[in-house]
Amino acid sequence: MSKEFETLNKKLIRQFGKDRNVAMATSINDIPTIRIVDTFYLDSSFYIATHESSEKVQQIMNNKHVSLCTNFHEFQGEAINIGHPLDEKNKAIRELLTEAFSNWYFDHNDESDPKMCYLQVKLNTAFTYFNRIGYNVDFRSQEVTRFPFDPKEKKL
Repeated sequence: MSKEFETLNKKLIRQFGKDRNVAMATSINDIPTIRIVDTFYLDSSFYIATHESSEKVQQIMNNKHVSLCTNFHEFQGEAINIGHPLDEKNKAIRELLTEAFSNWYFDHNDESDPKMCYLQVKLNTAFTYFNRIGYNVDFRSQEVTRFPFDPKEKKL
């Protein structure tokens, strides 16, 4: 892992390694759908607690490519259903998610429901910024390109 990528990953953990609302876009038959989801970032992935019957999970089963966005931070990746929160393989991430989402997790999720699941969005690319520095990131190659960036000057 390059020093630049490692430093950026630490910034992403500080910014997104907690309960963060982001817009999540999925699509089916070339028709996009977007919704706000609670996410938690860790090591090049965002995690989401949800249900297998949700529209987002149904769409991801047909097209795993998703985008996430919040306040000029844009991420693209591949979403996968990593299974039920009580699966042994999800023990570590469950501990992090129940803590990060502690204000609402057990009020809105029924872990006795076998269809409850976690989504992992494995990031491929991103644009993000911190302190007037923009970063184009390729998570697969762990390459980072830095450049001056002022969000007030970004053209929409």
